[in-house]
Amino acid sequence: MPLTLDVARTHFGPNAAGYLATAALGLPPRATVEAMTADLEVWFAGDRGAPDYDRVVDACRASYARIVNAPVDTVAIAAQVSAAVSVIAADIEPGTEVIVADGDFSSMVFPFLARGDLTVRHVPVAEVAATVSERTALVAYSLVQSATGERADAAAIREAASRVGARTLCDVTQAAGVTPLDALTLADATVCHAYKWLCSPRGVAFLTVSHDWMRTLRPIQAGWYAGEHVWQSAYGPAMNLAPNARRFDVSPAWPAWVGAEPALALLAELDMVEVGAYTAGLGDAYAAAVEMEPRGQAIVSIPDPDGRMLAAAGDGGIRITGRAGKLRASFHLYNTSDDVERLVRVVRDRPAPRIL
Repeated sequence: MPLTLDVARTHFGPNAAGYLATAALGLPPRATVEAMTADLEVWFAGDRGAPDYDRVVDACRASYARIVNAPVDTVAIAAQVSAAVSVIAADIEPGTEVIVADGDFSSMVFPFLARGDLTVRHVPVAEVAATVSERTALVAYSLVQSATGERADAAAIREAASRVGARTLCDVTQAAGVTPLDALTLADATVCHAYKWLCSPRGVAFLTVSHDWMRTLRPIQAGWYAGEHVWQSAYGPAMNLAPNARRFDVSPAWPAWVGAEPALALLAELDMVEVGAYTAGLGDAYAAAVEMEPRGQAIVSIPDPDGRMLAAAGDGGIRITGRAGKLRASFHLYNTSDDVERLVRVVRDRPAPRIL
């Protein structure tokens, strides 16, 4: 049976109350803190060997595969989204078109702009599918927009891209851990950093690649950890890469993965349909209370051009973020209706100025 939300909530500390900044930085479960502390003690005692961490990385990969419903052999480990996206960007033919969502997080955009030999079109996320044409080689977008919480129509985008033979790349950083996903149905490749909704340390990220694309995608970041046999791949001249998505692995920052293991294991035990309904329900309750249209989003942003509501929230003990001139609230499984009520009081007491 999946872990219940009530039980999962007990794995987090008391300061989770009033924490509405998961879209910027998720909170770790208690077991993550304990695991990282214990690892430091073992390392300090000189009783840690580098191969000891292989089991940890394997466990993280398996848990993430469960969370996004992907075969484990399609999951590669990464350190940042931009580095994983760069692998995809390097595969696009010069002179072809890449469609990106206008205002998307820069890690999904800059690797394509940095190429200098691609036509990069910035399109409102709601219009991405309709914009795909015969010129399009790739559509790259975030499933949930970081600044606003707006969700892209992934099915329509995948269908439009398939009609013209284009690939799709989807960033699920603001979705994995808070909504049900099927990575390989969603897109040809997905990327995710786990330090937000997956409650893991920064430096733990993932790339999933379809079996079809995996056969031709170049592992431009290949190093010793991408070898078929990791500990026999530390020196040249021969290069024998793993036959699956592990060929795209980058060497892990070990302490971060130690912390990620219990966090990902916890999230993998949850029913993501339940998590998604619960967090969207909190978002909708907040939206309705501040006279916005409920959209079934865990991230809800309202105008706050001078930052007065952000400052008031901080003064009231609410941890929240401001993005693009908006007050951005993000509700995770450790939040409750009490958090909604506290934030509503702030918004009503410190309304944003009207823009004439």
